[in-house]
Amino acid sequence: MAKEELLEFDGVVTEVLPDGNYRVTLDNEHTILAYMGGKMRKFRIKTLAGDRVTVEMSAYDLSKGRITFRHKPEGQAPASQKQRSNYKARGRH
Repeated sequence: MAKEELLEFDGVVTEVLPDGNYRVTLDNEHTILAYMGGKMRKFRIKTLAGDRVTVEMSAYDLSKGRITFRHKPEGQAPASQKQRSNYKARGRH
């Protein structure tokens, strides 16, 4: 049995709800309730009101969706994070 096709839309997060859900206004002016996708939750990608996102929706329920991607704001440089060593620092004897 083939997996059902998901519909993808772009939109803007308009409200962050307290239970981990988001209110997203799509580019076609529809407002839906969305939750964070698994990989985004796993890697703790933060999403705030005003962020541009990509949402996957089932064809059966067009009022709910899953946020699968957060677009970076235009003109923002990539975040440079300092690499941490996996080794414990040893004191000098």
